[in-house]
Amino acid sequence: MNHLVISCIGPDRVGIVDTLSTIISRHNGNWQVSSLHHLSNFFAGVIEVAVEKKNTEALMANLKSIAGLSCQIALAEPNLAQVNTHLVLELTANDRAGIVQEISSVIHHQGGNLIKLVSSQSSAPHTGQLMFKATVQVAIKDDDLDDLISALEHIADDLMVDITTSS
Repeated sequence: MNHLVISCIGPDRVGIVDTLSTIISRHNGNWQVSSLHHLSNFFAGVIEVAVEKKNTEALMANLKSIAGLSCQIALAEPNLAQVNTHLVLELTANDRAGIVQEISSVIHHQGGNLIKLVSSQSSAPHTGQLMFKATVQVAIKDDDLDDLISALEHIADDLMVDITTSS
């Protein structure tokens, strides 16, 4: 079984997900994990698909031929180091340029692997100040956990971090 990671982007239109799912189904692919978004009138998505080796090339060719949609496809070979702990970070701060870089750099330098980042901007209720909010999933070895938490808490005075751990 092959695992494909497919990233697609193109002008949004009705039926894109149906087109993708129909092609994947036609090649007996199993749609496993995805993140699909509407961003500034564009469709942007990342999908992980499991597919039998004999169907891989045809599936890739059909996905790349979808009119108006640019798809990049990589054959996944997971070989990440074993982790003991998964963190979910709920982050809130005054929005500013570079905040994602600060957070991702701390995670990287403390031995964490950023698995997922979902962010948004919104206005603070009373001030109208633009706020950055993010939910971040991190995989990390138990030995590195305390150092990561400490480093995150020292990024900035206005950054609030709620941390949930699970093994």
